[in-house]
Amino acid sequence: MVSEAGLNELRAKMKAKDKDVIESIIKRATVCRIGLSENNMPYVVPLIFGYKDNCLYFHSAPKGRKIDTIKQNHNVCFEMDIDCELVKKTENPCKWDMKYYSVIGFGKASFIGDLEEKRRALSIIVAHYSDNSHEYTVNEIDKVAIIKVAIDSMTWKKSGY
Repeated sequence: MVSEAGLNELRAKMKAKDKDVIESIIKRATVCRIGLSENNMPYVVPLIFGYKDNCLYFHSAPKGRKIDTIKQNHNVCFEMDIDCELVKKTENPCKWDMKYYSVIGFGKASFIGDLEEKRRALSIIVAHYSDNSHEYTVNEIDKVAIIKVAIDSMTWKKSGY
């Protein structure tokens, strides 16, 4: 029989492994879909993103439906996936499958207003896609809204592998 301390150690190791897998999926993902709730109706938006220190970062036009929805309800869901492939096991489409790895999570969205924090967030987003860096002008930074999602929880899944 495993002791309570042994079970806790096993859980901690599994959680650490899960975080490693989750972060490897996030690192390879190119699109993050955020799910918002507007007047009790779902609204999903695909976005480019950055990830650092258990937070997601998105840039946006400073006005629009996404901004208005987050102002009404800061609770968000997000999803990203990699290595998606349709698997036709037979000619019968009822037997087809999809291969993928995915991450689904929940968090709280907020807006970054501080100039230096916005600059840092933009650099995190760019670093997700490129090794290039960019010196942002105040004018460039002022033209965008930066959404930060502090992540409450994340899980991963694979299918077909």
